[in-house]
Amino acid sequence: MKINESAENYLETILILSKSLPVVRSVDVATELGFKKSSVSIAMKNLREKGHITVSDAGYITLTSSGREIAEMIYERHELFTSWLVSLGVDEKTAAEDACKMEHVISKKSFEAIKKNIPNFTKK
Repeated sequence: MKINESAENYLETILILSKSLPVVRSVDVATELGFKKSSVSIAMKNLREKGHITVSDAGYITLTSSGREIAEMIYERHELFTSWLVSLGVDEKTAAEDACKMEHVISKKSFEAIKKNIPNFTKK
């Protein structure tokens, strides 16, 4: 399941927004990421064509099982790396920014090894 970093960010954002909004629309994603609506529209088309999201006639975005799997994987990495860096004394803003970079480049095998060895990490 190879997907680019940009697509991973969009899927993660849809997942996060779906936790706080009754429905997620392209405009919500654009606002959250600070992107132009036209850029988000193109990205949503690509994600829909790859089967990672569905978009209703009303414009509501829903993650498919493959989209949710990717989004949850990235979100878990982000949460772990952010909390780990904060526990090491990194300020919250920097930790979140660095976690956002790290979450995309680490292999599944390395992430699982790190996760096993970071005490007190619980999936949120």
